[in-house]
Amino acid sequence: MLPSDISIKGPFPAITGPTASGKTAFSLELADRLNAEIISADSRQIYRELTIGTAKPSKKELDRVLHHFIDELSLAEPFSAGTFAEQANERISDIISRGRIPIVVGGSSLYLHALLKGLSPIPPSDADMRQHLEKRLMVEGAQTLFAELERVDPISASTLDPTKSSRLVRALEVLHTTGKPLSSYHRRQKPPPFSFRLAILNVDRETLYKRIDERVDRMLEDGLLREVQRILDTGVNADLNALKTIGYRESIAYLQGKISCDEMIRLIKRNTRRYAKRQLTWLRRYKRAHWIHVPWTEVLDPRTWE
Repeated sequence: MLPSDISIKGPFPAITGPTASGKTAFSLELADRLNAEIISADSRQIYRELTIGTAKPSKKELDRVLHHFIDELSLAEPFSAGTFAEQANERISDIISRGRIPIVVGGSSLYLHALLKGLSPIPPSDADMRQHLEKRLMVEGAQTLFAELERVDPISASTLDPTKSSRLVRALEVLHTTGKPLSSYHRRQKPPPFSFRLAILNVDRETLYKRIDERVDRMLEDGLLREVQRILDTGVNADLNALKTIGYRESIAYLQGKISCDEMIRLIKRNTRRYAKRQLTWLRRYKRAHWIHVPWTEVLDPRTWE
């Protein structure tokens, strides 16, 4: 049975934070304490082929606590924040029905936001329009497309990082295929079926950057380049969105002879630091979130995360 202070609608714990902030270790400790299962809100750990570069939990950690959305798809299978939220809500219902508590854990901002704040009735992707816009992206560049979006849908543009080309293309795709701006669909957002208490793991910048550099070194020692080469050897398209992830795109560039090994390492570390900074900027929008300083000395009571 669920604890008396938690209803079948929540609030349930949700843990996030920048990359390398220690979300996995924290969530495992909390899951042990609460007899919980973990809903992974990570857009890349769901792919079986991506392990080292996604800092996926180890087999020992996966055996310790039941995880959902880890190693469930191949790279050829598409997945989105909307699909994640729909399926995660189904998993949460099942977890609750078995008398256990779901804990949401992850740093993918769109996945987390879709689950915590609800879904918008956005139409499905149009493959032809997306291909057309991606060609324009290659020829004209992201800044040109972003300037267009600022003119036609300034609300959506204000929420985007101009370097996030996939989200930029998606916003223009919706506009050109429906005649309506993406922001208009967000205004019709459905309320989520469950409520959550959000905790954000916070690491001082110097320590976080050191942890990022150490993690990159460890990934390379553990065989990141071998992992990437195995993926390429299967004939998979190196331009797949999932392979544009930091760590994979730089490794691919090195293996294709476009950059040196030293440059690859420098770019992975630099781009990861920049990504962590963007994550923190995004997370500050959650005004009611509870910030937990790392290193944490104990697993705090989620009831205090207000």
